[in-house]
Amino acid sequence: RSGRIINMSSVVGEKSNQGDKFHCDSKSGLIGLTKSVARELARRNVTANAITPGFIGYDMTENMTDKAREAMTEQIPLGRLGESEDVANAVLFLASDQSSYITGQVLGVNGGMYM
Repeated sequence: RSGRIINMSSVVGEKSNQGDKFHCDSKSGLIGLTKSVARELARRNVTANAITPGFIGYDMTENMTDKAREAMTEQIPLGRLGESEDVANAVLFLASDQSSYITGQVLGVNGGMYM
């Protein structure tokens, strides 16, 4: 009777993007679902949290123009795109016993883009 639920949302679930309504709505809904499930399953020692990645470098961002990538990076206080390992480390933390008293939270992995 224990467990971890880790939902992958997005920074746009907290900070909407113009022209991206349906994506933003679905990611916001996932955050709401996470909080409801956290409250419902806490008595069974199940935690539920969401991770909201920001701009993470991967195949899609490699195909961007330098100008577009620079404009994206300017939105990030840490001044760089995230890496998949940044998100993976957040998942590992939330899945571990080190996070056993954390539930119903949204962990932003976004370099300070949304705070």
